[in-house]
Parts: sequence; structure tokens; C-alpha cells
Amino acid sequence: MTRIDTKFAALQAEGKKAFVAYIMAGDPDYDTSLEVMKGLPEAGVDIIELGLPFTDPMADGPTIQLAGQRALEAGQTLQKTLDMARTFRAEDNETPIVMMGYYNPIYSRGVDRFLDEAKEAGIDGLIIVDLPPEEDSELCLPAQAAGLNFIRLATPTTDDRRLPAVARNTSGFVYYVSITGITGAANAVAGDVGPEVARIKAASGLPVVVGFGIKTPENARDIAATADGAVVGSAIVERIGRGDAVEDILGFIKSLADGAHAA
Repeated sequence: MTRIDTKFAALQAEGKKAFVAYIMAGDPDYDTSLEVMKGLPEAGVDIIELGLPFTDPMADGPTIQLAGQRALEAGQTLQKTLDMARTFRAEDNETPIVMMGYYNPIYSRGVDRFLDEAKEAGIDGLIIVDLPPEEDSELCLPAQAAGLNFIRLATPTTDDRRLPAVARNTSGFVYYVSITGITGAANAVAGDVGPEVARIKAASGLPVVVGFGIKTPENARDIAATADGAVVGSAIVERIGRGDAVEDILGFIKSLADGAHAA
């Protein structure tokens, strides 16, 4: 049982849906990013997605692309991202942390070394968007052996022939991408999401959380009502990027969490 498994079991026992918040590590700088991260649990965040900045974020729209650029320009690295998780863990040993990013920085560091360090730093799961199931031996299977969940994305184009491969080695939860396209590009529609969530749950036996295109508390409530949880990223990162005060960012995040928990 990872912290992710424990969290979903607790939420299910309470009859609540999960709220997952994404932030880019090191955006706009290390200290501000860490301050936001430390405030997420009190703001109602059940699971933290911690973005690993990368120079070629092909799945991401302009908002998160720019966040990654700001973080890299401020000196954020894979090491500093692990340091953020480790510092957070010194005060919070319960809130799950999922590192989300791309494979190149991990490959460059070395898979075995990275997994040892990630586990020690308190990372609970990985979402690596450019590693398909055909490459499970690269990172997915070693991560699971090391005790980390490997969380796969499913999309509107993941048909019934493809879904078994996506679900096969996934653990923790499945992240359903509610739109076809990049992050922050369109609005999620609850009516479109429900049937897909049911199909993915039947194939995987795992909780399904929905992300991409959720921007308001009402969106979060409506989407969470059709799934096991809702993920918000771009709407949060946009406020960080425009320089909002940390307390205002956390206040906005709390409104989103309240929306999801009201489902």
C-alpha cells in the first residue's frame, strides 16, 4: 500500500472524491514553489502532482510550457525537485506526491539511481507522459518493484483495443485526459467524461481521476461527480505565473478542492 492507495481508501470510506492539484516545481522560483506546495494540504488537496520541468514538454499547452521555462531559468533541476519533496516530507508524511514529467531527465540521471532517490525523498508515484506501455521495462516495471505507483494516462482516443495495454501495469489510479489535445486548451464536459470513466474503471479496477480543462470550482464538482476525483493544473499555474500572492493562490485552490469535495 502506497500513500496513494491509502488516500483513495480513506476518501472512499468517507464518501468523498479526490482533489488533485498540479504545480510546477521551481515556478516561479524554488522558495515560492515550496511555499505553495507546503500550503496545499491545508487548502484541501488530497494528492499533489509535482511537475518536473523539461525543455520539450510536448503534452503541455502554453501555460505549463511557460511555467517550465520559468522554473528552468530560475535554476530548477531534477535534484532540486527531489529536494522539494524531501523538505515537504519533513512536515507532512501523509499527503501523496506524484511526480509528473518526461523521461529524458530520469534517463539521464539513471533509472536505478533516480528510483532510489525518489523513494527516499518521499515520492509515491510517477506520471511519465512520453513512455507508452511498450516501454514498460524502461521505468514502469522498475518503479513498481521499487514501491512506487506508475500512473498511466488514458485519453478519448484510447479505444477498447488499446485500453488493456494501458491498464495492464498501471497502479494507484488512472489519469483520464478529458480532451483531445494539450493541457489548458479546452473545457472538460462532464457528460462526455462519465461513460469513459466507467469503461476505464471496468478495465483497470483502479480509481479514475479526470484532468485537463477543469478551471472552476463548478467544473471540479461536476467532473468529480462522474469520476473518483478531479485534477487541476493550468488554472493554478496561471495564477502562479502572473505573480499572485501565495495566500491568494492557495485560496483559489481551496475553492477548487471544496468544489470537488462537494461532488
